[in-house]
Amino acid sequence: MGGITRRTLFAGSAVGAAGALLPAAGPAAAGPGRTARASYRAGYHFTVPEQWKNDPQRPVWIDGSYHYYYLHNADYLAGEIGTAWRLATSTDLVSFTDRGIAVPKDTTPNGDVWSGSAVVDTHGTAGFGAGAVVVLATMSPHDGPADQAQYLYYSTDAGRTFTPHGTGPVLPNPGVRDFRDPKVIRDEERDRWVMTLAENDKVGFYHSADLKSWTYVSGFVKGGIGVLECPDLFRIRAGDGTLKWVLGVSANGKGAGLPNTYAYWTGSFDGSAFTAEASEPQWLDHGWDWYGAVTFDKRGTDGTPDEGTRYAIGWLNNWDYAHITPTIDSDGFNGTDSIVREITLERAGDGTYFLASRPVAALDRYVSRTVRLGDLEVQGSRVLDYRGTAYELTCEITWDQLTGAGVQLRRSPDGVRHIDAGVHRDYAYLNRRPTVSPDMTGRWQESRSPFDPARRGARLRILVDHTSVEMFVDDGRYVHSSAAFPYLVDTGLALFTVEGKAVFRNTVIREFRV
Repeated sequence: MGGITRRTLFAGSAVGAAGALLPAAGPAAAGPGRTARASYRAGYHFTVPEQWKNDPQRPVWIDGSYHYYYLHNADYLAGEIGTAWRLATSTDLVSFTDRGIAVPKDTTPNGDVWSGSAVVDTHGTAGFGAGAVVVLATMSPHDGPADQAQYLYYSTDAGRTFTPHGTGPVLPNPGVRDFRDPKVIRDEERDRWVMTLAENDKVGFYHSADLKSWTYVSGFVKGGIGVLECPDLFRIRAGDGTLKWVLGVSANGKGAGLPNTYAYWTGSFDGSAFTAEASEPQWLDHGWDWYGAVTFDKRGTDGTPDEGTRYAIGWLNNWDYAHITPTIDSDGFNGTDSIVREITLERAGDGTYFLASRPVAALDRYVSRTVRLGDLEVQGSRVLDYRGTAYELTCEITWDQLTGAGVQLRRSPDGVRHIDAGVHRDYAYLNRRPTVSPDMTGRWQESRSPFDPARRGARLRILVDHTSVEMFVDDGRYVHSSAAFPYLVDTGLALFTVEGKAVFRNTVIREFRV
């Protein structure tokens, strides 16, 4: 984010910026004196009920459901700045119930509440009672260059409402510019809490016995991928039994030709310091719009964590164009999340390990229509007899010899506008250039990830919704998530190849009702 603060980014004219992207006959917001028209609200992705949302906060498991907190500004359309924590609950991470504001803003002299994390204090270490829910979050009372510090809120009603623990920070700023986004985990083996904190190009590690007093113990430094934000630390077991620690951060690697999403390292953690297995990170998403992402425990019906699978969710937006979305005018909100993913640790052919992603399994329960197209032979372009704005497409593409193959999503009736997804020579890609894109500079239209053409085949699973596309390549080895704003009349779908012939095998389209 450079020298621009989060607070500054809220100060622009959101509705004016969004209007520039709407089609000439674009939808108007429904309300007093207005006519209700078509909606851009996502069909099966999480969206804020109204106004604004940005960073997800790591969901926690409480009384049989996931409590999902996120940053929310109830005064966004009025031009006011500042976020609170709003709560939604879910038992399956597809359907959510809004619970309103949990951690309010502007109720203390410290102002609004930024990102952090919630934990269930099972043993009552903080003194608020066994099972109290404790939030550590960044606040910046005067938004100064070294004003960010960590504050504590607590809940004794199962995480529904929170009370500030005084007005002073539990972790003051030591005099640095970036000092935010505390992520807290429990180290049961050593009977203490561990915090990771974003400190510009460093992730700081801290210890505490009671969540109120913190001691710095080490730091992990990585330059060249922008200011590090929203750190994440967890342990996960691969299918072959290998146990790894993972350190993740949200980072803007655009300047280095890298993604602007979630970078991560596999390695080891001794309770105080993280040691990476490689100096350069891997990326959990190669698109432009999977930011502020968090991972969290996958729980069984009895609440037991799954050691081999985690969940993840990210903000489907980007600070470079955060306020440009047609949903502001059409539906009175700005804030959409990715589908919740299941994350597993996999072993590559060279012996290294990586995180693979797939859409949450519970999505299968919401299928409302299935269109089975079977095996389709394509040479050049083949327009399908299907129309839709929110759906999932799966297929396996096989070939003997060609340069590239893929799909045209949200295709206009004349074939001029579309979103392209597929493979070309040695990379997989998602390209939003031929449709209405949020990137007004034209620089960040096509995202790429590695692909081995010698395999002569690729498996694609693509989630399309009204303002987003998420492409999972080869069982989630690589993922591309990007915002895109096709006209609502652009509902077509086509398959294509470049310099060769391919078969799109087991082509299936599924629609969802949530």
